[in-house]
Amino acid sequence: MSAPSTTTYVLRGVLPYGAEAVDVVLADGVVAAIGAPGTVVVPEGAREVRAEGHVLLPGLVDLHTHLREPGREDAETVFSGTRAAAAGGFTAVHAMANTTPTQDTAGVVEQVYRLGQEAGWVDVHPVGAVTVGLGGEKLAELGAMADSAARVRVFSDDGKCVHDPVLMRRALEYVKAFDGVVAQHAQEPRLTEGAQMNEGVVSAQIGLTGWPAVAEESIIARDVLLAEHVGSRLHVCHLSTAGSVEIIRWAKGRGIDVTAEVTPHHLVLTDELARDYDPVFKVNPPLRTAKDVEAVREGLADGTIDIVATDHAPHPVEDKDCEWASAAFGMTGLETALSVVQQTMVDTGRMTWADVARVLSENPARIGRIEHSQGRPVAVGEPANLTLVDPSAVRAIDGRTQVTASDNTPFAGMELPGRVVATFLRGRATVLDGAVVESTPLEGATR
Repeated sequence: MSAPSTTTYVLRGVLPYGAEAVDVVLADGVVAAIGAPGTVVVPEGAREVRAEGHVLLPGLVDLHTHLREPGREDAETVFSGTRAAAAGGFTAVHAMANTTPTQDTAGVVEQVYRLGQEAGWVDVHPVGAVTVGLGGEKLAELGAMADSAARVRVFSDDGKCVHDPVLMRRALEYVKAFDGVVAQHAQEPRLTEGAQMNEGVVSAQIGLTGWPAVAEESIIARDVLLAEHVGSRLHVCHLSTAGSVEIIRWAKGRGIDVTAEVTPHHLVLTDELARDYDPVFKVNPPLRTAKDVEAVREGLADGTIDIVATDHAPHPVEDKDCEWASAAFGMTGLETALSVVQQTMVDTGRMTWADVARVLSENPARIGRIEHSQGRPVAVGEPANLTLVDPSAVRAIDGRTQVTASDNTPFAGMELPGRVVATFLRGRATVLDGAVVESTPLEGATR
């Protein structure tokens, strides 16, 4: 990971967590000083960033990113994906295991980890596969990945469900030894064979095979009971239904150690968008109903859902510019996540900017066990992993102009509030004036 920056910055008039305006000095990779505007001592030669009215947050942390490398560099690479992450305000991402080869051995996760170090835009933490080749038949090298240079603590077969209850139990038991967590893609495969979209009124009317909510909810119900039985940590990926929110709420009330995430697209988009058969809206799990959208918003606001995770899933044009049935599942999200959360949760009064820091930085860092370096408070002496956002800005989304290598954003043509003005990774600017800083990552990276 990149060495501390040698550039000193002073951020003028920023609003930490949306609170009162202060000046903030970043030096030697940490927050060096915070004070009322005009009162802090600014080192000679410091670079000034005028940021009056801009909200300062801890750097965002994504627990669910698909960087595609190795194997699908036509869709994304660690380099392009981490640049997109920085543009979206992220300073750390967890790279999912469904690469080619699969991230199911110490060698592959170390490869991805080192590619992240070499890129230098954000900290990359590989997610290890739960089963060999995501095949659902044999546990992968969980202990070896945990002990590797990548220090893997999150394990997931995302894209596929660990559907065998015995195997899931064994995985939950195994990760306890090193305080790991199994992140489950909750999808009962027998209930979703050939499924193309949410099962409901719209699927019936347009003739696409439906994906019932119970296919998600039944796996979550099973797994929270397994986690309780073995006393292990469970994380639920991309929760999408009202019933799933209620199961998580029940499990937490029972004291089960479960956390859950919702994606930005499930906070705002519904299955009505499938009526035009535009494959950009084809995603796993599928877009649900307006009732489900309201339920996940409520669950995020009241803390039942712990985090927002992007499930950034880039695809080359040919995998999306085709008929619905042939199209790949997935959509990009790193560069629009913060704006969607602002639109749906902050601008509606359901959450504060401090809440945004909790669900997009602090909690994902804690769940991923990187809270020693990421998701830290905006305070003197803390690592300068920070995001500066202009909440008053409004931007039109165009996938062709985004930093990610793929343009399959479901928000194309829409206007979203908020713009990331700057991102700092240990005091080094990766984004300034809303643009990725085109500089060579520093040499001599250390963990």
